[in-house]
Amino acid sequence: MVSCAHDHSRWGVDDQLGAANQLTPESTLAALAMANSGQILDLSFIIENGAPYMGPNQTPYVIHSGATARNSMKVRAELGATNQVGANLERVGMTMHVGTHIDALGHFSIGEHLYGGHNIDDSVGDFGLKDLGIENIPPMITRGLCLNVSGLDDGAHLAAGRPVTADDLKRVCEARNVSPQAGDVVMINTGWGRFFMTDNETYLEGEPGIEEGAAKWLTELGVVAIGADNMALEVLPGTKHPEIMMPVHQHCLAEAGVHIIENMALAELAGMGVDTFCFVILPVKFKGATGCPVRPVAIL
Repeated sequence: MVSCAHDHSRWGVDDQLGAANQLTPESTLAALAMANSGQILDLSFIIENGAPYMGPNQTPYVIHSGATARNSMKVRAELGATNQVGANLERVGMTMHVGTHIDALGHFSIGEHLYGGHNIDDSVGDFGLKDLGIENIPPMITRGLCLNVSGLDDGAHLAAGRPVTADDLKRVCEARNVSPQAGDVVMINTGWGRFFMTDNETYLEGEPGIEEGAAKWLTELGVVAIGADNMALEVLPGTKHPEIMMPVHQHCLAEAGVHIIENMALAELAGMGVDTFCFVILPVKFKGATGCPVRPVAIL
């Protein structure tokens, strides 16, 4: 169960910036050296109308044309343009947690406590986060590790509500002769991503995911982010202690300073049997945002 203690020395991370800011030029160069074929795998889904969202906190993604080429040609012609100059623009309404996205450290609290000694009264304002917003996440070019747990129960995917434990992750690591290292971004392929935009009702009714012990095993090894092919990384609904909600988010974001990446497209990567690779993710610096859509890639 999550405690409100903030002993960040356990993870060796900066109280203000989190684990990702501990990445070094040396770790970046080591990750780049892993790329030898140059093949790029896109680990994100397309964001479009109808993208799954969790209400009531989240709202639907909506896009519509704010200006069209035909209308803008008319406007510019009235201003004296003679070259039929048209432009298309759009307006988008969305939560920053739509599609493939990364969570900022200020996304979750334990009571009033946020990561690094911050608190919700001082850090949350009318225009977003004053501290711990998405703009503080650095570009990450580091080693990626994909742990494919989708077949643990002899099926194509794990079932909704199936917790993935630390022992499950260790078994996969042993079978594949890999292990999480400090500075890694670890991705968990549960097989649940097959339902993204193909069966959103199933995708949202629950999900397999890691439980708190698995998250703690990874953070204590020094990983900088954990991602998964599901909506919330962690198992939903939680079955061991159903009265404790979203403990993995609380641990990773509010205690360990480790970012969470959700709705990842991992099927191709897992299907190729690729375990380790050069991983690149560049969060957009929306000032004060609690997360943002991203397009992470694996460079093989």
